[in-house]
Amino acid sequence: MADGTPKESAEFDLEGFLPYLLSVASNRVSRLFAGRYSHAFGLSIPEWRALAVIGHANARGLRPTASEVAQRSGMDKAKVSRAVSALARRGLIARGVAGEDRRQQPLSLSAEGRAVHRGVVPLARALEAELLAGLGAEDRALLRRVLAGLAQRAGAMGAGPADGPD
Repeated sequence: MADGTPKESAEFDLEGFLPYLLSVASNRVSRLFAGRYSHAFGLSIPEWRALAVIGHANARGLRPTASEVAQRSGMDKAKVSRAVSALARRGLIARGVAGEDRRQQPLSLSAEGRAVHRGVVPLARALEAELLAGLGAEDRALLRRVLAGLAQRAGAMGAGPADGPD
């Protein structure tokens, strides 16, 4: 327009807009993954993510809190809280003692949770391999570096680890 404001009809390439592309790819991959493990293990996407973060931390001798699971997974704290509660009800995780604030209770996988984790991990690795099958080793490494760099840059620009929808 003559006054310098963009016209409503100005072309916006949504399909080329990076945040849109990342969101679509993430949602499709998550749904694909959920379709493969939800039937066998009865886990929602947030439950799997929480289980994966807790299992990863436990393998390193750590017992993350729900707040740390939110931070590490990039999920909203409320979604993590619901996932952790569901996992605890199913006996897949145990909450340690740390006062009344459940977000500060250390979390660990139960024996059953470790068994589920061991069952899901090979499916996760197989899906990752299938998704990346069309890329060479250099492209896979580049993709990982670029995604890590974008996440780091977004954090530096003010996006917290669990800001906004996931």
